[in-house]
Amino acid sequence: MPSLITLKRRISSIRSTRQITKAMELVSASKLRRAQEQAQASRAYRQAAYDLLARLNSMREVLETTDQALFRKRPVRTRLYLVITSNSGMAGAYNANVLRLLAQQAAQDRQAGVKSLVITIGNRGVQFVRRTSGLDLLAHYPAFSDHPAQADIQPILSSIVSLYSEAVVDEVTVLYTVHRSGIVQEAVRLPLLPARLDSAAAAVAQHGPAMNFEPDVATVIQHVTVRLIEVQVWQALLESLASEHTMRMLAMKSATDNAGELIGDYTMEYNTARQAAITQELAEITGGAEALKD
Repeated sequence: MPSLITLKRRISSIRSTRQITKAMELVSASKLRRAQEQAQASRAYRQAAYDLLARLNSMREVLETTDQALFRKRPVRTRLYLVITSNSGMAGAYNANVLRLLAQQAAQDRQAGVKSLVITIGNRGVQFVRRTSGLDLLAHYPAFSDHPAQADIQPILSSIVSLYSEAVVDEVTVLYTVHRSGIVQEAVRLPLLPARLDSAAAAVAQHGPAMNFEPDVATVIQHVTVRLIEVQVWQALLESLASEHTMRMLAMKSATDNAGELIGDYTMEYNTARQAAITQELAEITGGAEALKD
């Protein structure tokens, strides 16, 4: 059994750790509300932007006329991944889920003979890419603050658009975490370039109202397309922030609860050891007194 001094030090250390985890839990909880509001407020706008991209992508005759590079599909020989992670850990499986998805996608690319390039947001992502074979790090950006601005993603967006327009990459995919609810966060992949059509978007594209372009088709598509792609990246960033704060809050709450249980266990062990020491001292005093009487 550990000594009383050792047990007392362990209890003190765990109490200090519990104070830290409790503070981090409260900080994440305070940040979570704003992050959730931001993510939820822009979901409808993101869906409308995706539907519009799908409609533009379905207008083959218009795209062929304007020769828009961002809609041009090519055989995939090089795929670019934009991976959104955090700068720090202690957020449960937030980073692990996204990086596991990246590893799975990279393994599929290797089997298909596709080269995998990566742009990372957050230090956890760049650490993983640097020690993983088969992944080429193209650029790294630190995770954004809790109050990001759209100007923050402009360098990333410019790089993505330039790489795809110049045919350096043949496909761009975003890997991020969707905030489903307070307990469910899901790592997903979003095909960004070229624009894709799922079944729902295809129905909208086929049965939607006719479009009029002013001043002309080429000008409208040139200015609108980049903006619509920016909306997809922006929403992925907001969803990731909300997911990060949620998972960090849950992880810190679990750590705080576990610390409380450890303190209880060590306190009981400490009291038991102290009682045993007192009992032994009393027995020694009693034995010494009896020996003096003899």
